[in-house]
Amino acid sequence: MLRVGLVGLGFMGNAHLQNYIRLEKEGFPIELVAICDVDESKQGGALVEGNLPVGIDSVDFSKYNFYQDMEEMIEKENLDYVDLCLPTYLHSPMAVTAMKLGAHVFCEKPMAISTVDAKKMIDASEEYGKQLMIGQTLRFFPSYLYLKETIESKRYGNVVAAYFYRGGTTPIWSWENWLLQKDKSGGCLLDQHIHDVDTINWLFGLPEAVSTSGKVINEGNGYDIVSTNYFYEDGKVVHAEDDWTINNDDYGFEMRFRVNFEKGTLILENGVFKDYPHGEKSFEPDISKESGYYYEIKHFAESILNGTKAEERVPSISARNTILIAEKEQESADKQGEKIYL
Repeated sequence: MLRVGLVGLGFMGNAHLQNYIRLEKEGFPIELVAICDVDESKQGGALVEGNLPVGIDSVDFSKYNFYQDMEEMIEKENLDYVDLCLPTYLHSPMAVTAMKLGAHVFCEKPMAISTVDAKKMIDASEEYGKQLMIGQTLRFFPSYLYLKETIESKRYGNVVAAYFYRGGTTPIWSWENWLLQKDKSGGCLLDQHIHDVDTINWLFGLPEAVSTSGKVINEGNGYDIVSTNYFYEDGKVVHAEDDWTINNDDYGFEMRFRVNFEKGTLILENGVFKDYPHGEKSFEPDISKESGYYYEIKHFAESILNGTKAEERVPSISARNTILIAEKEQESADKQGEKIYL
């Protein structure tokens, strides 16, 4: 039976909490035994809602031991791993500390606030012999896995163009408003756009160069709107956009993609995923409707139980390269869209 400690009970912390409760109900050999959060109100069951339907089911918090200090929690609870759902700038120092204290680490995306901090996490994993996996959840979503398989199998030939978009309301729900502070979150570019940056890195590898335009809407934040072109040697046209300034309750959140191949197209939009073979009738692939959040947590737990390497699905060096791409996008945006080579 795995013993887990959840660190951070904000919006994403609640999303992870709901999945641990589900896994326990399903009889999976895992137990969330403790929760750590600096906000004392969380001990009374205060949950944070955001712009995604992650679930706000009632929770019996009396079954968990609460802490305000992660080190104390690890030392007292005999944990197998900690699940870090913290502000981005804390990912690296907290992950390093947890591994030093003997716990494996599952860490929410993005990996870290910088490639320098990301390397510290990788070094700690190697030094202390602990598993480290970053929650780049799109690598576990069935529609994105279907896209990945289509690219690798070449059943529609080569990719000629790819477009990715995500957008939603401004995240005003974070603890002490950390999401709207550039030095703590990196803004929309590093917090939300990073999903599509990672997807592009996962699907196509590092681009040769990037060109990004961005705009700051919320004073003191990083870029709130970004638009990037990614350049690859084979000439495919790859683009990604993100905008978290759509402040209308009817909108909520949207993620979509369109990937064109020589012999077909895959499109995800308005929550519907369809396959368009050239010259044939389109269809909705028969794939699971399950959330990637559920699959990624289960995968990490199974890896620890089975003694396999969790990071084979999200290699730490790959997650670090995603941060590298984002840093080059930041540099390009700062230089009004100048083409920046990696």
